[in-house]
Amino acid sequence: MAINLNKITLEKQGDSHRIDLSKGGCNASKEIVINLNWSQPQQSGWSKFWSGDKSIDLDLGCFFELNDGTKSVIDGLQFAHGNGGPRNRLTRQGCYTAKPWIWHSGDDRSGAASEGENILLNPQGIGDLKRMVIYCFIYEGAAKWSETNAVVTIKVPGNPDVVVEMGQQYSNQTFCAIADILFTGESMTVKKSVTFHNGHDDCDKKYHWGMQWQAGSK
Repeated sequence: MAINLNKITLEKQGDSHRIDLSKGGCNASKEIVINLNWSQPQQSGWSKFWSGDKSIDLDLGCFFELNDGTKSVIDGLQFAHGNGGPRNRLTRQGCYTAKPWIWHSGDDRSGAASEGENILLNPQGIGDLKRMVIYCFIYEGAAKWSETNAVVTIKVPGNPDVVVEMGQQYSNQTFCAIADILFTGESMTVKKSVTFHNGHDDCDKKYHWGMQWQAGSK
């Protein structure tokens, strides 16, 4: 684990860091941000022609469990085709102003958006949250993780950013559980996972969520 004044980088699988949510700045008016950013491989000439010029569509999502036993998932497949909505209304995109206090801000289909994709947590509802698994998956095409430079950053007001870098991964599985988050009182503990799976249901079994799955598309 590497630490400086501005960020804490979880370098090895299993590395963890506890974030004190009672520290200055973390209040109901300042959201907690879970950000996924990645880049597209630069191609030109014949390499671009032979590859078919297909960009990598990397999606951010999460499993979540509340203290009342509610379990669900939020990602782009869930709120595609108009099934999402504004942050103040409960849809498959989540809800920021009421349970589950989690809202996915939108789907970046190309990796071109400078801010990537974000899941927002409302500090007002932290007491209702029990655990989350933060994941990303390649929606279309072969798994080329080494070309994405994928990074998840957890930004909590009043605390250094917690960074989980995927690194040079070569798994042929298109679904990656990046980080596990546990909530206890006024703290949240982030642990680096970076485990690879054959989709949502396979990851569900690995992390013991017990949900039912069916195929989806954008």
